[in-house]
Amino acid sequence: MAIKKIGEQRYRGEIGRYFEDFEVGDVYEHRPGRTLTDADNIHFSLLTMNYHPMHCDAAFAEKSEFGKLLINSGLTLAIVLGMTVPEVSGKAVANLGWKEIRLVAPVFAGDTIYAESEVIEKRESKSRPTQGIVTVRTTGKKADGTVFMVFERSALIQKREGSKDADAGY
Repeated sequence: MAIKKIGEQRYRGEIGRYFEDFEVGDVYEHRPGRTLTDADNIHFSLLTMNYHPMHCDAAFAEKSEFGKLLINSGLTLAIVLGMTVPEVSGKAVANLGWKEIRLVAPVFAGDTIYAESEVIEKRESKSRPTQGIVTVRTTGKKADGTVFMVFERSALIQKREGSKDADAGY
């Protein structure tokens, strides 16, 4: 999180980056990581009505090829996406979409996950002169370096000039 001086010995945290701050090829390592627990998994799975026994029935999961509960991929997607907000979409007007979400390795309780995003495209908005579109490829990795998820996401990002948050107290 960036810190903005707003007065004598007074500072305010800022989230996100303006459109001008993005450069194709930049990579953001999102921190802190998150260690996942069985409770996280079961709560998320039941909250979202995903009753698949691989997420909430340890006896069932013990008999699977994994031998234990799998962390719900919806949960890992939500956490990895959330990790990206401070650097990627904190100044977004809107998320425009996700594509090519690939789940390439299992995640289990006790795994600590991290994320990184590479800016793969940046362009001015044709219809909104005070905004631009930024596309990133985000990779979820376990602490041991195992990649478990990759996806692309595009967001409509405010430009610095004309930004409504500049004087809104944010």
